[in-house]
Amino acid sequence: MEEMIFNLADTHLFFNDLEECDQVHIDDVSSDDNGQDLSTYSFATDGFHAAASSANLCLPTGVRGGVDWMRKLAFRYRRVKELYNTYKNNIGGLLGPAKRDAWLQLRAEIEALTDSWLTNALKSLSIISTRSNCVNVLVTTTQLIPALAKVLLYSLGGAFPIENIYSATKIGKESCFERIMQRFGRKVVYVVIGDGVEEEQAAKKHNMPFWRISSHSDLLALHQALELEYL
Repeated sequence: MEEMIFNLADTHLFFNDLEECDQVHIDDVSSDDNGQDLSTYSFATDGFHAAASSANLCLPTGVRGGVDWMRKLAFRYRRVKELYNTYKNNIGGLLGPAKRDAWLQLRAEIEALTDSWLTNALKSLSIISTRSNCVNVLVTTTQLIPALAKVLLYSLGGAFPIENIYSATKIGKESCFERIMQRFGRKVVYVVIGDGVEEEQAAKKHNMPFWRISSHSDLLALHQALELEYL
């Protein structure tokens, strides 16, 4: 699955270009986008990658490219967003027939080996996303582009709008939580669901209830709590 994730990220989501230019959120560079029509745009020949690798433009030191280069960066993130929204419920259509069959086979094997872990998790995510007053937000330590590939390949695209996916690689989960609170406000109820110490501590700091998932029974209990509207 890891090989498939990086293959998708490299082949369709510009990970070769964007690995060193990681963003926390898909819209973080959208202000550099001039809205140009990209239907006939050639990403392969726009000179972005050569400029990026020769100048180390995206190093953590904050060195950025010029206006022209930033626009090309923004174009890539816009295309990624379009692809995500187009294929979020049909990733097989993006993979093509041969890779689609391999993906379905792999997915079936993973489900068998994990006693339907993903199916159980999806039940809860689906309940949340169908509620008119609730949303699913994902905070991950994976870089944004591989995270999007992972979400698509695990068929979670329908549960997580791309605008609700945050990568904590550069800034940590607590800073992501801050951003999310700024976006949705302080009057809403946040429930953090996770299995790691970092998100538990970040939840505690912001007084958010934390639902720990470490076994199948935790997933089933979460689903029951949502079904009975305790949560």
